[in-house]
Amino acid sequence: MDPTPSTDQISFEVPQLFRIFHSGRIERLLGTQIVPPSTDPQSGVQSKDVLISPQAGLSARIFLPRITDPTRKLPLLVFIHGGAFCVETPFSPQYHNHVAALSAGANAVALSVDYRRAPEHPLPAAYDDAWEAAQWAVAHFDGDGPEAWLNDHADFGRVFVAGDSAGANIAHYVVRRAGVDGLGQVRIVGLVAFHPFFGDDGHNKLLEIIFPTNGGSGDPRLNPGSDPELASLGCEKVLVLVAEKDFLRERGWAYYEAVKKSGWGGKLEIVETEEEGHVFHLHNPTCDKAVALMKKVVSFLSEE
Repeated sequence: MDPTPSTDQISFEVPQLFRIFHSGRIERLLGTQIVPPSTDPQSGVQSKDVLISPQAGLSARIFLPRITDPTRKLPLLVFIHGGAFCVETPFSPQYHNHVAALSAGANAVALSVDYRRAPEHPLPAAYDDAWEAAQWAVAHFDGDGPEAWLNDHADFGRVFVAGDSAGANIAHYVVRRAGVDGLGQVRIVGLVAFHPFFGDDGHNKLLEIIFPTNGGSGDPRLNPGSDPELASLGCEKVLVLVAEKDFLRERGWAYYEAVKKSGWGGKLEIVETEEEGHVFHLHNPTCDKAVALMKKVVSFLSEE
C-alpha cells in the first residue's frame, strides 16, 4: 500500500524550497501559486501561454507590449526565472508581474521560459530546455514560425537574454552556447544577470540531488571562471546585478571578474545595490531601489 501524506517520511529537505519523501513524492514549499495570462489594464501588456515542445512538456509565457505602430519591430527578451532550479515558474505572480514590467518598460516582446525543474528533472534538463526555447524562438526569424506574436513583432536583430539567481546561471549558459555553437541568424545584443547563482564549491547535498552529473568546481555551468571558452560569450554586452546583503553577492562579483579576465571583447558592467538582499526587486518591486534597478535594466534593454 502506498504511504499517505500523513505517514510518508521525509528523506531530504531544503528549507523553504522543497521536501522529498521516501515514497518519491515531492512537496514544493515556495512558488506554487500561479496566475493566468491576461492583459494588464494599466500598461496594456498582453500575455498568453505557448507550448514549445509537447515531447518535453516545455512551455513559456509570452508578453506583448501595447502596439502603437504595427510596422515597427520590437526587441525580443528571453527571460529565465530563478528559484534554485527547483521552485517558481513563469506563471508565479511575482515572475508574471516582473516580466510584464520588463516588457512594458523596454517595449519588448518577452518569452518567459517554463523549463523542467529539479528534483523530478535533474540538471542539465533546465539548461537543455532553455536552449531549446531559444532555438524555438529564433526559428521565427523569417516570419513563418508557429507563434504570431514573434512572427509579427519580434526584431531578431535585437535579442536579449536575462534571468535571476539560478535563471541567471541558465541565461549565461544560453548566451555562452550561442557564442560557441551559434544560434541561427539572430543577434544577441545583451545578457542581464540578476543576482546570479553559480556554485563555488562543486559538491554539496543539494547539488547531488538536483545535478547528480555535475563536474564539480571545474564544471563551467557551475563555475564560469573555469570555462576555457568563456571568451566566446555570444553577446555584445553584459550587465551583472548584485546586492550588498545577498548571500550570492561574492559569486556575482566573481562572475563579473571571470568575464572581465576571459578576453571577451564586449561591454561589461556591474551594479551593486546597497542594503538589499537576494532578488529584493521581486519581493518589493515598488521600493525606490527596485524602481531604480528596473530603470537601469530597461535602459540596458532599450539601448543598441
